Amino acid sequence: MRADRLVTALLLLQARGRVTASELAGELEVSVATARRDLEALSAAGIPVYPQAGRGGGWQLVGGARTDLTGLTAAESQALFVLLGPAGSGEPVLSSALRKLVRALPATFRADAEAAARAVVSDPAGWGEAEREPPGLVGTLRDAVVRRRKVRLVYGGTERLADPLGLADKDGIWYLLADTEAGRRTFRVDRVVSAEVTDLPAERPDDFDLPVEWARVVAEMERRRSPVSAVVLIDARFLPVLRSHFGRHCEVVAEEGGR
Repeated sequence: MRADRLVTALLLLQARGRVTASELAGELEVSVATARRDLEALSAAGIPVYPQAGRGGGWQLVGGARTDLTGLTAAESQALFVLLGPAGSGEPVLSSALRKLVRALPATFRADAEAAARAVVSDPAGWGEAEREPPGLVGTLRDAVVRRRKVRLVYGGTERLADPLGLADKDGIWYLLADTEAGRRTFRVDRVVSAEVTDLPAERPDDFDLPVEWARVVAEMERRRSPVSAVVLIDARFLPVLRSHFGRHCEVVAEEGGR
């Protein structure tokens, strides 16, 4: 699982100071390309991991080798837990690992790290759209969720003040779940015209559970997208196409002869 690899990669970098993609691939028992993507993911998330060219190069954790997590800054620890949180939400072993990592952080960072781990939910089941780069506002909105600050959004030609509750990454398409004066709403981030994080504290219900709420949103969206159900017979190779368009509403009821 990727979250396991990211933790291992970070700890190896802290212990050794520098590793090559080939060395990391050997440690993780994955391909060199996969190890390189994991290192790039750490770097893209704000962890100070950078490639060093030339002989004796590799990937280096800037600041030298460290043996624990106390060398991370507040921003770096939040970036790490944003990456790991979605993977750990449904895995008891990873959840336990996250709790141990939180305890390894300086006390002043722990609350924000825990909030960062709960800020994003990952949903790999697409709705038939092509992958794209995350919108530039994702980082701004994620910061507002972690810091619990109200956001002034311009969306669909309307300005509104919202309490951001969490972000959902649905196969590369990002959504913001937020409470507004008109009730709870889901905003597609690439359609947000502007977002200004205010100094006003945001309200978040004590019983709010991002994965549960996102599952409810998806169920309602797919109910609207698929008002009619049908049983069809198709070649097995076309099943991924149907799943990409119908999400969890595409269910295999029987298999026979490759159909």
